[in-house]
Amino acid sequence: MLLAGCAGDGREVYERTPELAPESDREVEWFTDRAQETGLDFVHFNGMSGKFYYPEIVGPGVAMFDYDNDDDLDIYLVQGQMLGTGKPLLPPPSGMPLTDRLYRNELELRGDGTRTLRFTDVTGQSGINPRGYGMGVVTGDIDNDSWVDLYLTGFGRNQMFRNNGNGTFADVSKQTGTDDPSSWGVSASFVDVDRDGWLDLFVGNYVNYSLETHVPCFSLSGLPDYCSPDTYRAQPNRFYRNRDNGTFVDVTTAAGLASEFGPALGVATADFNGDGWIDIFVANDLQENQLWMNQRDGTFKNMALLSGAAFGADGEAKANMGVDAGDFDNDGDEDLFITELVGQGSTLYVNGGDGNFEEQSARTGLRLSSLPYTGFGTAWLDFDSDGWLDILAVNGLVTQNVEELGPDNPFPLQQRNQLFRNLGNQRLAGSPARQGHPSAAAALGTPAPRWGAFEDVTEQAGAVFQLSEVSRGAAFGDVDNDGDVDVLVGNDAGPVRLLINNIGSRNHWLGLRLVGEHALRDMVGTRVSIIRPNGSTLWRRSRADGSYASANDPRVLVGLGQSVEAPLVRVIWPSGRVEEWTDVPVDRYTTLTEGGGR
Repeated sequence: MLLAGCAGDGREVYERTPELAPESDREVEWFTDRAQETGLDFVHFNGMSGKFYYPEIVGPGVAMFDYDNDDDLDIYLVQGQMLGTGKPLLPPPSGMPLTDRLYRNELELRGDGTRTLRFTDVTGQSGINPRGYGMGVVTGDIDNDSWVDLYLTGFGRNQMFRNNGNGTFADVSKQTGTDDPSSWGVSASFVDVDRDGWLDLFVGNYVNYSLETHVPCFSLSGLPDYCSPDTYRAQPNRFYRNRDNGTFVDVTTAAGLASEFGPALGVATADFNGDGWIDIFVANDLQENQLWMNQRDGTFKNMALLSGAAFGADGEAKANMGVDAGDFDNDGDEDLFITELVGQGSTLYVNGGDGNFEEQSARTGLRLSSLPYTGFGTAWLDFDSDGWLDILAVNGLVTQNVEELGPDNPFPLQQRNQLFRNLGNQRLAGSPARQGHPSAAAALGTPAPRWGAFEDVTEQAGAVFQLSEVSRGAAFGDVDNDGDVDVLVGNDAGPVRLLINNIGSRNHWLGLRLVGEHALRDMVGTRVSIIRPNGSTLWRRSRADGSYASANDPRVLVGLGQSVEAPLVRVIWPSGRVEEWTDVPVDRYTTLTEGGGR
């Protein structure tokens, strides 16, 4: 609920009442872990033997994607391997081989609105046989046959699997030109950068590391510990252009992307400057970030430093891990949120609309709350469906908490995860207003600043947020098709968690699957504006990338609060075509096909 008042300069100011939802919602856990009861019995194995090999602390990623085209989200979970020849300090999970796992969603919807969610392990019949030590997973339809394919990243493993459309996958790494067994890939993205209707591939690689070149490192207390990323040289990223047939050519150098690189951990793609072409943001670990602006001729130019997105607020290189792009302030451009190392605080870059950013994590209340945590997977998500994008971040240390070290806990990196609620236009008590005078903004023809602050609502989010684990990858999507965003969390050396959202669907919502004119696939990169009857506009984007080493639901899900009126839906396709729909129903998913609007 919003209450209107008048600011001293004559502007109308809106503040929320403290209630998130009706009285009955306060007794409901916002998120509940249902992994075990739905059949997700996966436990990650990191292969640690006491040697502190670097890959032990970096994975795993997870994915939500519809591999069998039955309109519900299936799940892919990345597994580790034994590192070296020592004896593992943590036993491998019993009852299943050490390999990635594919789970088919058997969602059952009944006529009375009730549903049953359960998963079946179909790894054995899938044909997926990954090599190496797994890190991340990327999803996208590389050959426009309407079936979603997989790209797997890892330590000694960057590997492509084509979906055969019959429940099986084929390793086509060499045939597609994307085989890279010597790299250490973490996050990647399928993205159509040249607007030709075919997905290209950007792969963020980490550092040059091998067990043979392992360097012993020590904590401040003098105990052996994991190394900092600056112990090793960064590994170059890779960019592959789709030949318009599902095979790729490495154009990293020709595209200008080989000139600068760092230890890449997070990748998010979006049109950051509003020119209609997709750009690439790379979050680097303890080095400056890259913001590769699309030059619309097949090349990119790194504008991170000039745009204000390369460093932290004090000009420092931060340990950038997970990242997501989204319009949290509802002003029509893509903002960035990045998770960081303990003691640094997470980063919020607010987009000015032209691809230039202001670092505003302290003013919005995000920096202080995130200081004690090391964050990885993250996303903008409207968990309560009120029309404002909130933030969820999963956390876990990368150096040992000596106080927790012991025989029962040889991997003491555990932390709690966090949920931040977007307060809309409301500022936190005592926080300064955003720089800039609203009358000056109006004189320039730009809207007055609209964003306010975030509230840490972790304590109210449910018992699963009280768990302390080593969380890494996180995928976001509506796994039970009830109209709100659920969260899949991959834990290092721990069980997977499936956080089911129990309150988002109590508000109204609108769901969209966006497919191409000539190829039935999810058109990632498509921007959607939801123009509501009261004149307000919400902007959302179809994306499967972002977060950390994980793949998200590419459908667009928009929270409408208490409104039941159908909005005007305006779609800006990656090709540049703009179309409108006026008859999209509320509280259900609708497929929009390019060429089918007005």
